[in-house]
Amino acid sequence: MATSGSGHGHQAAAAPDVTSLSQSRQDLLARVQERLAEFSPHTGVMSDLPQITVEPGHIAGVCWQLKQDPALDFKMLLCLTCVDYEDRFQLVYFLQSLQYEQTLVIKTDVPYDTPSLPTVASVWAAAEWYEREAHDLFGVSFAGHPDLSPLLLYEGFEGFPGRKEFPFYEYQEF
Repeated sequence: MATSGSGHGHQAAAAPDVTSLSQSRQDLLARVQERLAEFSPHTGVMSDLPQITVEPGHIAGVCWQLKQDPALDFKMLLCLTCVDYEDRFQLVYFLQSLQYEQTLVIKTDVPYDTPSLPTVASVWAAAEWYEREAHDLFGVSFAGHPDLSPLLLYEGFEGFPGRKEFPFYEYQEF
């Protein structure tokens, strides 16, 4: 059954209506689901883009396969961002296949109290800075990342200003 949830105890949404996608995007989603069957991806739709949701422990393997599989060819990481839902963080990866002129969205949830997942920096070098940004702003750790030193903040900065709980208006730098 295809759902847009990630299996982390959140209420599963109804099966997504993939008919809102163009035929080529529906075909891509079916191909991705077939090629990644071992990772049990949940299909979904983000606006007009095909989307899959996977467990955080599978993210590096999923990304590697999406890049290396010639039938998919997602050679480019367009963006990686983090969303604070207060009870969990959601990492969202936007991938591009230049050969097939397709975009795919991958989502994975990590627990708020222990936000950690494998790095994808060995898959796409561009992930290094995106992951450092998520580490700086949200405190998400990326196991195996080559350098999680601050990218946007200074050494010793207290807290994570991307989190909704951060006391932004009370913060005094000096």
